Amino acid sequence: MSPRTTFLGRLIGLYFILLSLAMTIHRQATVETMNALVRNAPELFLSGIIAVAIGLAIVLGHNIWSGGVLPVVVTLIGWLALIKGALLLFLSPEQTNRFLLAGLHYEQFFYFYTAFTFVLGAYLACAGFSKHRIP
Repeated sequence: MSPRTTFLGRLIGLYFILLSLAMTIHRQATVETMNALVRNAPELFLSGIIAVAIGLAIVLGHNIWSGGVLPVVVTLIGWLALIKGALLLFLSPEQTNRFLLAGLHYEQFFYFYTAFTFVLGAYLACAGFSKHRIP
C-alpha cells in the first residue's frame, strides 16, 4: 500500500471520527448551522470552493481504483467531495436546501449520518494505522 494511501486513510479517518463525535455532542447546534448555511449564499459558495479544492487534491493525488478497499474508499471520498463542491457552487441555496438537506431528511436521520461517518472514519483510521492490510 502506498504511503499516500496510508496518510490519507489516517487523515480522513481521524477527521471523520472527530467530526462525527463533535456533531453528535452538539446535535442542535449542528442542525441549526446546516439549516443556516443553506440559506446563506456566500457561505455556501465558500463551502463549495473548499470542497472542490479538497476533492481535486485527493482526486489528482490519489485516483487509485485497485489494490484493496482502502485505496478505493479514499478515492471515492475524493470524488464525492469534488462532486459535492461542484453542486454547492452551481446550485442555488433553495436547490441545495431542497436536494441536500430536505431531500436527505438531514434532521430526521441525523444520528444515522453521524454514525455512518464515525464507522467510515474508524475503518479508514484502522486501515491507515494498521501494519497489515485490512481487506
